Amino acid sequence: MRETEFRDSRILLGISGGISAYKSADLCRRLVKSGAQVQVIMTRSAAEFIPPLTLETLSGRPVYSEMFERNRAWEIEHVSFARWGHALVIAPATANTIAKLATGLADDPLSTTALAFRGPIVIAPAMNSAMWEHPQTRENVERLRCRGACIVEPESGELACGETGAGRLADNDVILAAIREVLAARRSTGPLSAKRVLITAGPTVESIDPVRHLSNPSTGRMGFAMAAEAARRGAEVTIVCGPTHLAPPEGLARVVRVRSACEMRDAVLAHLEGQDLCVFAAAVADYTPVSPAGRKIKKEKNTEKITLELKRTPDVAREANMARRPGQFFVGFAAETDDLAANARRKMDGKGFDVVVGNEVSAENPAFGCEENAVTLFARSGEQETLPRAPKSALAGPIWDFIEKQMRAED
Repeated sequence: MRETEFRDSRILLGISGGISAYKSADLCRRLVKSGAQVQVIMTRSAAEFIPPLTLETLSGRPVYSEMFERNRAWEIEHVSFARWGHALVIAPATANTIAKLATGLADDPLSTTALAFRGPIVIAPAMNSAMWEHPQTRENVERLRCRGACIVEPESGELACGETGAGRLADNDVILAAIREVLAARRSTGPLSAKRVLITAGPTVESIDPVRHLSNPSTGRMGFAMAAEAARRGAEVTIVCGPTHLAPPEGLARVVRVRSACEMRDAVLAHLEGQDLCVFAAAVADYTPVSPAGRKIKKEKNTEKITLELKRTPDVAREANMARRPGQFFVGFAAETDDLAANARRKMDGKGFDVVVGNEVSAENPAFGCEENAVTLFARSGEQETLPRAPKSALAGPIWDFIEKQMRAED
C-alpha cells in the first residue's frame, strides 16, 4: 500500500463490539499512514474489547463513543461527522449493528452517524458462524447490499468461540481494497464527475520594496479544503494559489502558484476557458503601491512618517466574469465585518456570482488564519443557509452540497 494512497481522504471508522475489534487498531494505523484522516466511532461494547485511548493515539482525533459526552460548540457530532466523512467503514460489524443499520435504528453514536451519512459504506461483518448464517442476519445483510453498501464477506476458519466456520473478520488488506474501490467509484460517479473546477486560494502579496509588502492573514485553508472535496467528488481541479505556508492538495489538483493580484488575474484568465465552475476563495489584496521601490527603503533618523501611494489592484473575479462563457458557474467568498447579507448580495450582483459564501469577521469568528469558520451561503435564487462554526475541512462538504443543489436547479 502506497503511503499517499488515501491522501486527503476522510474515513469514518466504526467499531462494534467483538473480539476482532483489536484488528481495527491496525486498520486505523494503516489508513493514517497512507494519508487518510480517520475519525473513530465506537459502540460501548467495542470499548470493552479495545480501549478508546488506543484508537485516539493512532488516529490523532478524539474517539466518538458517547452520544452526549462532549459539548461541541459547533454542531451535533453524528451530523457533523456524517457531513465530514468521505466513506464510512464498519469493521467489525456485529449482527446487532447490522440489524440496526438494516432497520434504521439509531440509538448509539455509530448507528446515528450511519443513518445521517450519505456517502459510500463498507461493512465488514464478524460474528459466530451460526449468527452469520441465521436467516435474519442474511436478510439484513442483503437489505444493506441492495441499498448500495459494500459488504466485505467474513472469512472461514477457527472462531473465538472455538468453533470453525464462516464469521471471521476479513483480512485488513481485503477491507482496504474495498475502501479503495468505493472511493474510486465515488470519484467516477460523483456529482462533480468530469467537471473542471478552477479555485483561487490564499492571499496575494503586493511589494513595497524588495523586503516589505502589503498582504493579509489568509492561509488558503478554505480554498484548499474546497479543492480537495471537489476532487473527491470527481472533479478535475486547478488551484491558483497565492503565497502560503500550507501545502495545497497537489496530489488531487493542479497547482499554479502566483504572488500578486496581477499575477492571479493573469493566471485565472489563462485557465478560465474550459472550466465548468470557478470558485474565488482567495483573499486578493485590494491595493498595491503605485511605485514599488527597487531597493530597500531605509529608515531616516529625522523621518517619523512616510507616505505610501496606493492604487487599486485588478478585480480578479469581476474580470473573470467579463470573460466567462455561457454555462460557467461562479462561486465567490465574501469576508465582511458588518451587514453580511447585504454585502454578499451586492457582491453577487456586481461580480456575477451564482453563489456567495459569506463569513462575518469578528473577534468570535476571525475567519482568516484559523482552522475553523462559520459561514452563511447565499444563492441567486434567494435561498440562504447558515453553517455553524466548524473546521474548514468539514465545511467544504456542505458548501459543495449547496453549490450542487443550485447547479441542479439551473439545469
